This record gives sequence, structure tokens and C-alpha cells, in this order.
Amino acid sequence: MTVDTAKRLAALRDSMRATDTDLVAIAPGSHMDWLLGFHPHPDERPCLLLVSREKETFLMPALNAEGTRECTDISFHNWADAEGPDAALTAALADIGATQAKKVVLDETMRADFALLLLGALPGAQHAFTADTIGALRMRKDASEFTKLKMNAGIADRAMQKAFASIRAGMTERELAEVIRGHFSSEGAAPAFWIVGAGQNGAFPHHQTGERKLAEGDAVVIDIGGRKSGFPSDITRMAVVGRPPEGYGQIHTIVERAVQAALKAARPGVKAKEVDAAARGVIADAGYGEFFVHRTGHGMGIDGHEPPYITATSETVLEEGMVFSIEPGIYLPGRFGIRLEEIVILREDGPEILSEMSREVHVAQV
Repeated sequence: MTVDTAKRLAALRDSMRATDTDLVAIAPGSHMDWLLGFHPHPDERPCLLLVSREKETFLMPALNAEGTRECTDISFHNWADAEGPDAALTAALADIGATQAKKVVLDETMRADFALLLLGALPGAQHAFTADTIGALRMRKDASEFTKLKMNAGIADRAMQKAFASIRAGMTERELAEVIRGHFSSEGAAPAFWIVGAGQNGAFPHHQTGERKLAEGDAVVIDIGGRKSGFPSDITRMAVVGRPPEGYGQIHTIVERAVQAALKAARPGVKAKEVDAAARGVIADAGYGEFFVHRTGHGMGIDGHEPPYITATSETVLEEGMVFSIEPGIYLPGRFGIRLEEIVILREDGPEILSEMSREVHVAQV
């Protein structure tokens, strides 16, 4: 993944100054990918990118140093297994002028032992997570990130179309999932997840795809995603096998109206909870509020789930360039479930949907 590291480090330092942050510590993972376009092999050996307001350096296990050097010219403070990381960490903090750091931002995904090692070297320092620094920067996608997300959305559309074309009574959920996985792979994308919930199984939002056979009259939830060029996809659509179950059309219409309400509410300057309330209000007013059992959406970027989260309590103010899902659902135990999901990027005048697929139910011939 190619990124403009200098530009992103400059933006990070601007946010550090704005939040009075002295040091940001990032472990191998998606935050590091966003900043550098790669991350070293993650294991139990402490490896940290340390960024002060003036300089950056790596605490680097010697075992990873040679391979990582091919990817970056940032300085390393290496440590070997025989000696441990403490002396190298002390030298690294001194190198970037952070030995007296008062406020430290920790990558919330780092191992606890990494965090304790760093905080032990900075007694008395306050610590926070990345929401106001690198996390806030990652929420607003640039043109290159959008291009990759849009490309992945196209692959997911085609995987869904392949699934629709393959549905037949008698095949198992797992067999349909294999069709989906195969299509992602055929386009050079790594299959990431494949929820196929037929009939009663569709009432479980995160159903574990299994051996249930699709039968005439089943409503089928299909929620899938893959990953290519460092970015993911995510889409949910509905199919029915032959004649839909009783009441299906009414519930599908309600969920569709909830999607439309959330799309209408999503504007720059609006709080995320207002988008959730728009979708949830439609479903509650129709008498199905207790059957909408999850948040309306999640952010998406390098990670399939990342901020902003579109929840009933989120105070996050939506901004142009944010990418997130809108995916209300109604789940009727013992009957069926319906979820419709779009990934959108927020533009100045509202959301742009990445998928080009209709949200209408696909009717498979028996």
C-alpha cells in the first residue's frame, strides 16, 4: 500500500499539537499501515513506532530489522532477544526528545505488555488512545483510499451477483459461501467473511454459516466481504428461494425505508447518533423496534470495522470524507431476518453509495 508518509506524519503532528500530546506510540497494525503503508511482522517482541512532535524512530526487534529496513528509512533502535528491549527503548525515547513526555497516546490495538513497557519507562505520564489524533485522521478518507474502497465494492457486487445466480433449493449455506469465496479469489481478493443465513438462521445477525439446506420459501441473508490492495468490502443483500415467506414483503419495505431515512439524515455536521435514530425510528414506528438489535453502522477503511460507529449514543460529528455502513435490520426469531447494507462515503451534499447493486430482494427460481 503506497501512502504519503511525510504528509500523514505532518498531519499527525498537527493533531498532537492541538491535543497537547507529546508522544504517539504505534504497534504493528492498521494505524502503522495508514502512516507508513506497511508494518513489521507482529509477534510478542516489542516493536513500536514512536512519534514525538519533532522526530520519529522505531523500537525494533533485531530479528525484524533487516526485512523492515527495505520498507522505510526511519531510524531503528534495535534490541536482541538476549538483552531485551529496555535499553533500546530508553535510547529511542532520548533520540526523539520524549524522555519527559507528559501525555502519551497509545495505539489501542497494541499488546498490553507493549503498553506497560512504554508507560513503565515514562513514570507519571498521562495516557490516552488515538481517537483525537491518528484515529481522527483515519476517519476522513482521501481520493486514493476511496478509489480502493470503490474497487473492492465492485468486486463484492460481482460476488453477490454470482451468489444470486447460484442459489438453488437443496444447496447448503456452506456451498453458497464457497461460491462467494471462489469469486473473491477469482478477482485477486482475499475472502474476508461470508454470512449466509437461510430461513430461521437469518434471524441471527452474525449467523455461523453451516450445513442447513436452502429450501423453497426461505429468505436468505447474504453478508459478505473481501480484501484487495489493503482495503476491504462489505455488503448485505437478500434473496428468497421461490415464494417468499409470509410477511416478507412488508418487513423488507420497512428495512428499505430505514436505509433511506439514514441516507437522508447523513450529512456533514450531523452527529452519528442522529443517523442511527433516523433508521431506528422508522423500524420502531412500524412496531418492530425490539427486533432491530444492533447499531446502524460502522466505519470502514483499512479495517473492516473502525470509527465512526453509527450508534444510538455516538456523539461523533460526521465529516466529509468519512466512510461508514448503513445497515438496519429486523430479525424475527423462528421466522427470518432481513438486513440491507450499504457502504457510503460522505460528500459535501450527502452520502455516495459505493455499491451499484439494487437493494431489491433477489428471487431465485426453484
